[in-house]
Amino acid sequence: MNKNKLTIGILTGGGDVPGLNPAIRAVTLRAIREGYKVIGIKNGWKGAISIDRSKSVEEQTYCIPLTELTVNKIGRTGGTFLHSSRTKATKVALNEVPEHLKSIYKDEFNDLTNEAVANLKHIGIDYLIPIGGDDTLSYAVRLHQEGIKVVGIPKTMDGDVPGTEYCIGFSTCVTRTIELTHELRTCAGSHERFLVLEVFGRNAGFSALLPTIGGAADRCVIPEYSINTEKLTALMVEDRRNNPSNYSVVLVSEGASFDGSEIVYANAETDAFGHKKLGGIGEQIGNELKKHSSKYNNGHEINIIHQKLGYLVRSGQPDALDSIIPTTYGNMALDLIKKGVSGCMVCVKDGKFDYVPIETVQKNERGESIKKVNVAKYYDTNRYRPIYQDIIGSPMLFLTKD
Repeated sequence: MNKNKLTIGILTGGGDVPGLNPAIRAVTLRAIREGYKVIGIKNGWKGAISIDRSKSVEEQTYCIPLTELTVNKIGRTGGTFLHSSRTKATKVALNEVPEHLKSIYKDEFNDLTNEAVANLKHIGIDYLIPIGGDDTLSYAVRLHQEGIKVVGIPKTMDGDVPGTEYCIGFSTCVTRTIELTHELRTCAGSHERFLVLEVFGRNAGFSALLPTIGGAADRCVIPEYSINTEKLTALMVEDRRNNPSNYSVVLVSEGASFDGSEIVYANAETDAFGHKKLGGIGEQIGNELKKHSSKYNNGHEINIIHQKLGYLVRSGQPDALDSIIPTTYGNMALDLIKKGVSGCMVCVKDGKFDYVPIETVQKNERGESIKKVNVAKYYDTNRYRPIYQDIIGSPMLFLTKD
């Protein structure tokens, strides 16, 4: 294999997180210095299906040759320099089909995988490095099955990609959540209220559990366990009473539920992967806390401060871990490419850097497609807070590879 003839493609898909740019930078610098060419594919899988094969690489809207000069400063910035999308290439709506393909694809939904494969070959991609969560990397599985050499890098703020103990963006999410919660304490204390903060976490509660472990909140509500709001109210009143400033804090994952309720959605719209936009559970739980509060507070109602942290926790520059680990992941991807290895995802496994088959992102060792908090081991269902005992032997950040 003559590496001087090889071209590496890199793209980012799904939601943006701090840490994507350090990974892009690491891949590019290492690859160029070892004699490879690097092409950035803009807007994730949307870019991959939109390449026009009647044009050269230099003429492509969705392709950008990457150089040391191009990427050198981006490593300390947030977001993704290559931009992103939530495109599902196996189910492209008719109005989303690229203009130059509309005479070919006329169904309501269209599988453009053949176009993606042909496009990658047209621009000369020998290895593709997609950076994303389980949706983005699940499509990488499809491309791997179609013969594209793929080395994936896991990314998600929720920390829930199967097969790895760390996903790019998770540490910054936790760090921001702790910082912002502490900032909002001044408001809660000034008015002696319950502070109810809604955080990311569609299926997994790591982004609420870990900040609570870090001292950001008294209680947390996670998707893995439906809580009783009256019971939570009693606990919050107790926390408030024991606080000299007379307030208490709860973190609520956006995918949480209470009293047997369904998940709360912002609206009925779905993205290309069928995910409805979540939102509103924090406010609903806040209303329940206020409704029940007088029963546990000598007949006096306690007011609520409700805040959705939302995009604030995924914005700005990466923290230390999300600068170091993406750089390491990028270099690991190059190590694998140099060895001719593909069809895999770099990861942290049992506390060590490693790699697993790319198919792992679709199902873990127990056959589950989503990694979740181990409630029995890490979440006290009576106290609605993390369990701190018998920690020896647990993975760092409580994120298992499953």
